[in-house]
Amino acid sequence: MAAAPPAPAPAFRLGFVGAGNLAESIARGVAASGVLPASAVRTAPHRRPERAAAFASLGATILASNAQVVDDSDVIVISVKPQIVKQVLVELKPLLSEEKLLVSIAAGIKMKDLQDWSGQRRIIRVMPNTPSAVGQAASVMCLGETATENDENRVKSLFSAIGKLAAEEKFDPVTGLSGSGPAYIFLAIEAMADGGVAAGLPRDLALGLAAQTVLGAATMVSETGKHPGQLKDQVTSPAGTTIAGVHELEKGSFRGTLINAVVAATTRCRELSKN
Repeated sequence: MAAAPPAPAPAFRLGFVGAGNLAESIARGVAASGVLPASAVRTAPHRRPERAAAFASLGATILASNAQVVDDSDVIVISVKPQIVKQVLVELKPLLSEEKLLVSIAAGIKMKDLQDWSGQRRIIRVMPNTPSAVGQAASVMCLGETATENDENRVKSLFSAIGKLAAEEKFDPVTGLSGSGPAYIFLAIEAMADGGVAAGLPRDLALGLAAQTVLGAATMVSETGKHPGQLKDQVTSPAGTTIAGVHELEKGSFRGTLINAVVAATTRCRELSKN
């Protein structure tokens, strides 16, 4: 039997400086979608051994240090906590060159700071959110001064593998809405489930119905193109059950509270970026 032909070389090598949950979600999505083989993914040991083990389990290459990750990658994702991005980039600065594309997914870190700390201009900033873990991320990106069309296409291919990606330069409001927004929806699901329990439903059933209801409603907004207010009106029949519930939400300033939450998270993001 003839030997199988060698696997084609990957389009590029993808390195992660930082091996947290979000980085793993991106790596898994990229490998599962076929954008890159898992063998094209690199990272270095993490202070928590289970994080390196998670990357190894999908077939990624585990190198000895972040310096090796930079040296052996074409696209380098900076996926550490925002508080240590400066330290990490300053340490890696001597190893960086314009031949490598930097991608930052650190919340609240401005493009100017990324450029100053790394000494590079070929950078793309991306803000994904936690639903990337289930392939439903809402991500936005902003290109640095010398990022090319090819760089943009590479990043689009990576982050489209874990959800939807759009271009936007105003990252603070994005953080307040889609970055922090999943927490608001988790609270809403929990509260709806508690309401179901209070009304007499078993806990498991109430939670399942609440989660599916949110999923179904979000899908309708995304796929029908109709305004949420229009969809709401279609459910609220005169003197019916839904309008009674909506009335209670309005008495509790439901919409105003959500608006305030997005604005507060945006303000906090701006504060963090100044520190």
